[in-house]
Amino acid sequence: MSRNLKIIHCLRAPVGGLFRHVVDLALEQANVGHEIGVIYDKNTQSDAITPQLHALNQACKLGVRAVSMPRLLHINDYFAYRSIRAFASETGAQILHGHGAKGGAYARFASSQLRKKNHMVLGFYTPHGGSLHYSPQSLQGRLFLGLEKRLARRTNGLIFESAFSADVYGREVGVGYCPTRVIPNGLSKDDFLSHLPVAEAADFLFVGELRYLKGVDLLLEALKGLTKQWPKVRLAIVGDGPDMETFQNLSVALGLDDNVTFYGRLPARQAFSLGRALVVPSRAESFPYIVLEAGAACLPLIVTDVGGIHEITDGTTSDLIQAESVEALQETMADFLTHRVQYQTKAKILQDHIAQKFTVETMAAQITDFYLSLLKR
Repeated sequence: MSRNLKIIHCLRAPVGGLFRHVVDLALEQANVGHEIGVIYDKNTQSDAITPQLHALNQACKLGVRAVSMPRLLHINDYFAYRSIRAFASETGAQILHGHGAKGGAYARFASSQLRKKNHMVLGFYTPHGGSLHYSPQSLQGRLFLGLEKRLARRTNGLIFESAFSADVYGREVGVGYCPTRVIPNGLSKDDFLSHLPVAEAADFLFVGELRYLKGVDLLLEALKGLTKQWPKVRLAIVGDGPDMETFQNLSVALGLDDNVTFYGRLPARQAFSLGRALVVPSRAESFPYIVLEAGAACLPLIVTDVGGIHEITDGTTSDLIQAESVEALQETMADFLTHRVQYQTKAKILQDHIAQKFTVETMAAQITDFYLSLLKR
C-alpha cells in the first residue's frame, strides 16, 4: 500500500535525542513526499535549535507550531491538548505521532477524541524512555505508569527504539492493547564523518544532560582516582541540566579545578572535537543517540551496560562496563590512557557496524510502513 500521508509529530521539549529523532524522521518523511506538521512546547526552545526549526519550517507543509506545554501535570495541559486537536482537525491529518510521555499523552487523547467525531486519525506513541525511567514503587512512578496504562487503550500503534524499551513497557504497563514495532533510531550520512580532536582536546569527554541519572558524579569520582597516576588528566563536560551546579560543586570539592572544564550546551559534532574518548557513565538509558553519534564519528567509547546500549554494540569489539561503579569506570579510563590505539581500532569497527545497521532512511521507511499497515485495516 503506497500513499502520501498527512502526519503530525507532537513533542514537548525540543532538546536532546528525542528532538533529534523527531527532526530526522519528519525531514525524511517530507523528503519522500508526505505532508508533515510538528507541534512542540514554546517555553523550552533556545537559540541552539534554530537551525533545526528552520529546516522543519522549510520542509513541513502542514506547518510548525509552538504552544505552551507544561512539564508536569497542570491545567494548561487541557489547552495544549485543544491546540493539538485543532491542528490535526484543520489539516486533515491521518497520523498523530506523540514522542515522549507528554507528547504521547496529547497525541493519543486528541486522536481518540477526533475519531469520535468521525475524523479518521490514528494515534501512535514512542516513549523515548520518559515515564519508563520511573520506579513503579515511587509515588511519581505509580502516577505516571498509571496514566500510561489508561492511555494504552487509546493507542493505535506503539513504536519503540529498542527491544529494551519494549520489554520495560510490557512489564510496567502491559501488552496486547495495540500493535507494536521495535524500530531503532538511525543516522544520516553527515554523521559518519570521523571526528578530529582539537590540539588541546581533553582526554575524556561527557556530552549530555547534567542530571543524576547520567552518572556525572561517578565520572568525577573516577577522574579523581586517575589523578594519582595521571595528575594532568583532563575531562571536558558539555551540556546543562538541573544538577549542573551540584556537579560543579563536586568537581571543586574533589580538587579537580585544573582537570575539569564545563562548556555548557554545544552541538554534538562540535563537542566531539573537545575530547579523545567519550564517556557515558549513565545509571539508566533507553537507546541514546549520543552513543550512536559518537560511534558514527569514530570516537572511542567508554560506556555503561544499561538500557538498550548493547543493541548498538552487539556484534562489535566494543565492551560495556558495569553501571554505578566508580571502580569499573576508573579502570577502563586508565586502560584507555595506556592503550589508545586499541580503542581507536574498536571505534572504527563500531563505526562500520552502525553505518550498516542504523540509517535514517531505514528508520523512517519502517515507521511509515507501520502507519500504513494500520490505516489499511
